[in-house]
Amino acid sequence: MNAISKPELSDIDPDDIGHNTTSNPSFEQIVEARLSRRSLFKAGVGTATTAVFGGMALSACGGGGGSEPAPPPAPPAGINLSFNPVAKSLADVVAVPAGYTASVLYRLGDPIAGGVPAYANDGTDAADTYAQRGGDHFDGMHYFGLNATGQYDGNSSTRGLLVMNHEAITPAFLHPTGQTIVGGVRTVADEVLKEFYVHGVSVLEVNRSGAGAWSYNQTSTFNRRIHTLTETELSGPARGAPALVTKFSPNGTRTRGTVNNCAHGYTPWHTYLACEENWAGYFRRVTATDNPNRSAKEIASFTRYGVQGTGRELWATVTPDTADNLYGRWNAERLGTSTDGSDDFRNGPFTYGWCVEIDPLNPTSTPKKRTGMGRKAQEGAWLGPVVAGQPLVWYMGDDSQNEYLYKYVSTANWDPADATRGLAAGDKYLDSGKLFVARFNEDGSGTWLELAFGTNNITAAYAPYAFTNQADVLINARLAADAAGATRMDRPEWAGVNPANGEVYLTLTNNSSRTLDNTNAANPRFYDNTRTNGTVTRGNPNGHIIRLAEGTGGNTATAFRWDVYLFGSRANAPAASNISQLTANNDFSSPDGLWFSNATPGLLWLQTDDGAYTDVTNCMMLAAVPGRVGDGGARTVTNTNTAVTPNTTKTQATFVGAAPTEATLKRFLVGPKECEITGITESPDGTAIFVNIQHPGESTTPNFGTKTYGSYWPYGSDATVSASTDVEANRRRPRSATIVITKNGGGKVAV
Repeated sequence: MNAISKPELSDIDPDDIGHNTTSNPSFEQIVEARLSRRSLFKAGVGTATTAVFGGMALSACGGGGGSEPAPPPAPPAGINLSFNPVAKSLADVVAVPAGYTASVLYRLGDPIAGGVPAYANDGTDAADTYAQRGGDHFDGMHYFGLNATGQYDGNSSTRGLLVMNHEAITPAFLHPTGQTIVGGVRTVADEVLKEFYVHGVSVLEVNRSGAGAWSYNQTSTFNRRIHTLTETELSGPARGAPALVTKFSPNGTRTRGTVNNCAHGYTPWHTYLACEENWAGYFRRVTATDNPNRSAKEIASFTRYGVQGTGRELWATVTPDTADNLYGRWNAERLGTSTDGSDDFRNGPFTYGWCVEIDPLNPTSTPKKRTGMGRKAQEGAWLGPVVAGQPLVWYMGDDSQNEYLYKYVSTANWDPADATRGLAAGDKYLDSGKLFVARFNEDGSGTWLELAFGTNNITAAYAPYAFTNQADVLINARLAADAAGATRMDRPEWAGVNPANGEVYLTLTNNSSRTLDNTNAANPRFYDNTRTNGTVTRGNPNGHIIRLAEGTGGNTATAFRWDVYLFGSRANAPAASNISQLTANNDFSSPDGLWFSNATPGLLWLQTDDGAYTDVTNCMMLAAVPGRVGDGGARTVTNTNTAVTPNTTKTQATFVGAAPTEATLKRFLVGPKECEITGITESPDGTAIFVNIQHPGESTTPNFGTKTYGSYWPYGSDATVSASTDVEANRRRPRSATIVITKNGGGKVAV
């Protein structure tokens, strides 16, 4: 996920466009597939589904020559989405169902320590105060319950810690009149220092009063900001590798900070995983001058990860630099004379792209970057079933077009006695394990391919990149996944594991590079998305959600079954693209955030980060009660390229879950203007959900003279501001924030 991730190429952050030039996979070339497309569909749907799903009862879905759709499954017993759906909206408000209240809890700039002044929100707040203020672009988050003595309590719904990511920034609103840039150079160092602080992570104590209202404790000793200047430890198999050597850490064991933390994860020993997503674009590396000084392997790695250009915020351009290279460390060019990189930051990019473990219960602890989980545009890390005596597993998306789904399996089996050991438990379970990448076969099966040196084509003989050892594999996990033959996906973002049955769901947000000729079973659509003004975007602009069920062995399985749970679409789109038969009460585009409730097992929340449907509605959140893999069946999708004359049509075989009804999928929330809805967690009793509203008003160039912005949230809608007699007080800059949603009169949310 990224603040400006849109399907239209002109709006896509360079990190999101993708840097995967492999041809993975050509399904006709995958010899491991048990059935070819030809034999699958010559045999007939009944035979095919029996072969794939082992005799489970499946019905064929209609469309493209198939039969009528299968009836949707009944909701799991006990789950009833007991709210009226929220209508699509372009208003500058947070809309929730009747009978619910959404309250603002924590915002950009809010002080989290005593003595920090209230936020002026006009760009004049001192840079150093941001080390103890709420960061920008709120994203993934998790709730950790606390008892009265400050110990972890998984059942506490009155006191807890909210830990949340601050992915990126809307720089226009951080400074008096936006960033000061002269000739491509940042000339005000304090502006950049402020930007360093507002990235990263917040740890925040929150409390519920006897009346049910939530607030945060500004002076809690647990409150903490972790940002781009926070020292972190490099841990795991790649620790000390030559590629991690920098001037800051000549032995390759430490680095400074974390950046572009998008989604997240957590552990059964109650720590938080902040995941570094689009970190590559922050580094300066001008290829015309730097490539002649770099090896072929370095160039291959930088190219595959997109480390090239002047840097998205131009942080490296500040002069003079400080003695400890606060600004110069963002310059990834070879500037020194050493052979190992110990006199510059040529290796700086290799110290980012990791899962960063943070212990929120120990405010003085040093975060650890867990290299065993692999380096990529790390969207998140979602924990699978936790069973004593069995390995632990985390599922991870790599958020760029045509990237992959990964999983990490610990070497150690889970011992519940480790639940109180904090980062020491992380050393045990996250520093030793196996990393896998997914291949989705066209017959509805899938394979987890191990990323280990010497296996699956990951060798020194691999032509695009000659691997040398396992540390090299983990540092260059994308290249290893290329070599293994993983399936390129339509921007893998959030994943989630259904606690009701252990199945894994993955959002595939969109892919403007998908073409009529390169669809595959797991990414089967190429179609037109026509906006209300008549403009058309093509590819897979609305995205879809895929799900998988692990095979024998559970967490350690190397085989799985899959189908497509939902396809995003406009409700009025042709049936060929509105495959899930969405209606006005549950249509959506660009699924991004995805999270399963623990208080109500089987309840799924979906959040959007969209540019393809924003002519009709702001971004949203939906509640769902999904079925399970195999509740639909085989389907042939008909794709048409209308950009050519005559139109070209091709079919694509795939597997589709049963279409939802408005009883199993409906819209719960619509956000304010120009925002993304991202990040969700809940109190353990399910009576409060916490949701993040990211970057309202970011897409409209602000007019600081008239104080006119694209959004005024959370201060009030633009209509409220225009009608106010106290215009100056109301025309405040929009702010990312966390809201808390409760049911009026109490009770679990949504059910």
